[in-house]
Amino acid sequence: MSAHNEEAPELIEDQFMKGGSTVQVAGPDAAGQRLDQWLAGKLGPDMSRSRVQMLIKQGAVSIGGKPVDEAKRKMAAGDRVSVDMPEPEPAEPQGEAIALDVLYEDSELIVINKPAGLVVHPGAGNWTGTLVNALIHHCGDSLSGIGGVKRPGIVHRLDKETSGVMVVAKTDRAHKALSEAFADHGLTGDLKRAYLALVWGIPPRPTGTVDAPLGRAADRVRRAVVPQGRDDARHAVTHFTVVERFGEQQREFATASLVECRLETGRTHQIRVHMAHIGHPVVGDPDYGQAFRTKANRLPEPLKTLVKAFSRQALHARLLEFRHPTTHLTMRFEAPMPRDMEELVGGFRKLRT
Repeated sequence: MSAHNEEAPELIEDQFMKGGSTVQVAGPDAAGQRLDQWLAGKLGPDMSRSRVQMLIKQGAVSIGGKPVDEAKRKMAAGDRVSVDMPEPEPAEPQGEAIALDVLYEDSELIVINKPAGLVVHPGAGNWTGTLVNALIHHCGDSLSGIGGVKRPGIVHRLDKETSGVMVVAKTDRAHKALSEAFADHGLTGDLKRAYLALVWGIPPRPTGTVDAPLGRAADRVRRAVVPQGRDDARHAVTHFTVVERFGEQQREFATASLVECRLETGRTHQIRVHMAHIGHPVVGDPDYGQAFRTKANRLPEPLKTLVKAFSRQALHARLLEFRHPTTHLTMRFEAPMPRDMEELVGGFRKLRT
């Protein structure tokens, strides 16, 4: 935990972050530092450097009573820097009374079990009815503002048809800390994410790692494994463990597996693309499992009908573990598979072995 004076956190949280003013005086060690860098450090963990730069552009930062418009301005010892934090603006998306499965909530963050079919963030074709709309309504005045806007801070996403555990920030402080943790993917911290995926076929080994860069597919919409040197190639690593095998000892019907996937990176559609890349696409995946749609014809009834009627990818974020941004305690949350996926897995368990 970084050291800072005992008055700063209360000032920032209660008077400043939600709208207010503060004055900071530069000491001898500030001489020569950039204004944005010095001010971000002076205001503590609640304030990112990019947020300070935005405030400077908005004319909210003054030195000696005169507004400053250059973030790179060099500091001098004795400079009196005043910052006027505007009230958080109303969120552009409107709150909507959409039921949420809340696993945990406090003043800094909220953890939910997202159902399949719920889009996380408003966008083209989905301007309403999203998780953000639901959170704005649910959280109300407890949202203190992310980047000056009264909205929930989305630090990671699940695809529309993927269910499971998500954490969302309610304050700038939590947003900054959680964003850094997810950007690091737990390599140097306490972040852990685990997903359950029902996939076609049975991997030859009980555990494995898919280390294959991802980029845009030819249609520019989906993702694909691409050559390492391509401009849009992004490092992507998925570790998987086979949890259950279905139909392993028979030849009459198609086989499948329930696998747990742990992310070392967090690219768009990563698990879906990686599992398809190794020949085990997620059951029901409309984008990356099209070549395996006829597999359902090689299943007995009623499983065949169940699989054909399953209109989404059988993927569920079952575990999320992270360090709380203010208490620094390790938080661990798990969510059971939703009923539709549980029924699908149950059907495969009945395959003759």
